[in-house]
Amino acid sequence: MKFPGRFTSGVLMLITSCAALAQSELDVRIKPSNDELKANIEGYIGSLGDRDEEALLRFSRGAEEQARKAAQALGYYQPQIDSDVKGGKTPRLVLNIDPGEPVHLRNVTVRVEGPAASLKAFRVPKSAALKTGAVLNHGHYEDAKRLIQNQASRYGFFSGRFTSQKLAVDPRAGVADIELIYNSGPRYSLGKVSFEGDTPFDEDLLQRMVPFKAGAPYDSELIAELNQALQSSGYFEGVRVDAAPTASKDNVIPVDVKLDTRKPRTMGLGVGYSTDVGPRVKANWTRHWVNPQGHSYGWETEVSAPRQNVGLFYDVPLDPPLTDKLRFAGGYQYEEIADKDSLSKLLTLGPEWHSQLPSGWQRVVSLKWQREEYRLGDDSGLSTLLMPGVSYSYLKSDNRIDPHNGYRLTFETKVAKEGLGSDNNLLYGTALVKGLTTVFDKHRLLGRVQVGGSATNGYKSVPPSLRFFAGGDQSVRGYDYQSLSPENSNGDRIGGRYMVAGSVEYQYSVAEKWRVATFVDQGNSFNTLELPNLKTGVGIGVRWVSPVGPIRLDLAHAVEDGGFRLHFSMGPEL
Repeated sequence: MKFPGRFTSGVLMLITSCAALAQSELDVRIKPSNDELKANIEGYIGSLGDRDEEALLRFSRGAEEQARKAAQALGYYQPQIDSDVKGGKTPRLVLNIDPGEPVHLRNVTVRVEGPAASLKAFRVPKSAALKTGAVLNHGHYEDAKRLIQNQASRYGFFSGRFTSQKLAVDPRAGVADIELIYNSGPRYSLGKVSFEGDTPFDEDLLQRMVPFKAGAPYDSELIAELNQALQSSGYFEGVRVDAAPTASKDNVIPVDVKLDTRKPRTMGLGVGYSTDVGPRVKANWTRHWVNPQGHSYGWETEVSAPRQNVGLFYDVPLDPPLTDKLRFAGGYQYEEIADKDSLSKLLTLGPEWHSQLPSGWQRVVSLKWQREEYRLGDDSGLSTLLMPGVSYSYLKSDNRIDPHNGYRLTFETKVAKEGLGSDNNLLYGTALVKGLTTVFDKHRLLGRVQVGGSATNGYKSVPPSLRFFAGGDQSVRGYDYQSLSPENSNGDRIGGRYMVAGSVEYQYSVAEKWRVATFVDQGNSFNTLELPNLKTGVGIGVRWVSPVGPIRLDLAHAVEDGGFRLHFSMGPEL
């Protein structure tokens, strides 16, 4: 489209004029230099907009007054301020400021009275900025008031008020006095939680999800925990918790919860890839609730070239229902082990008691019956074991998907006794320790140690699922999956009684979502506790932080055996 030349010229002149006006600048000059004061004055005055020289002259008196207020806010009550306007293509307003001596605090009283004074969690502001001799800063005074008010709101002192809030300044003497006295009044409490909504659940189940009892002292964190607990239960797609102080009666706040029950069934399907098992497909189906007591059941399956499995479960919530449950589980797995002429057909069945300890540890107590038909090279067998067991796990992480600091601890042990539902004596245990730390934002260090061992008087009858193999993406990179293992006389890998594997990895962030890595892995599986022949893998890698966690691509070198191997895997570091 074409425009008349005169119209186009007019538009260009207007754009040029606006661009010139938009370049008006504020130049604050403070002697002696004071960066904090300069920034505060610039913030008070703000942008000069499109003022020209004449407009800046008219504005200069107001700018001086704003600069004076900004100086007073930081304790400078007797500044000398001169303004000057310089024209040209870039009009400038210059403020020359001699701040003078600041006002210092003389008498400071900050006190909380009433029941809040005996509450350890209620902090009285005691910063160095509010000590006698400190330079007056109005922001610190307001921060102290805000801290008291915020804590009063959190801990339920809704009738509290300041009986005294004074800031007295004597500019000539250069001193100021602060008096902040807050009377908290009574602490409100939480009433019984009432639930609304068309839900199929028993009142008893809902009440067991509440993290506090009726009459508990008010704490906004308890309300947040209640909301989080209901959201994470898996029963609801909508949760609204109301605990309004204005609805209180005799200082008791009613807690009303409105619930929107989710659809009872969901199904998931996913695909993945790793160099250990190649392409794989996962699927699951869950019935999130089946009765008013909140029971649930479902199945899950995974299919890859070397391994195919399906698992079934039925969960019964215990007390508390969000962390404790009784699970009845069963499953079947077919797996090719180490060599393609070695395989396992494993059937498992039994109950599991899941619970979270007060310390944060997750505990699972189980009684598993398993029947495993297997072939290891030219050796084959059929194993039946009834094994009580217990496992403990603990995760501390600052981010579930892509943590920067944290660690994971996992320990498991189980036992079988010949004649008590088992055809062999066996004591089995494993441990895993993983840690991650980030230094100076871009430098990450990861460590991992895995150990496992078993004791038995009939090792030839121990099935492959309870033997140890090493090598692969999550063990010793540079070696094939399950390739590190004792061998029989025919050279078949048959698994070991013991296993140890460890890794140290350094990562450097080269961009927001990209990291490069270098690592050293070491480990092996073996049959004696003498000094084992550990295999070492070294290499470099690339990490991309995807929405489901880091995707890892590594090039690893098997030091003892020679050769290189690519490893691809994905998921959180911990």
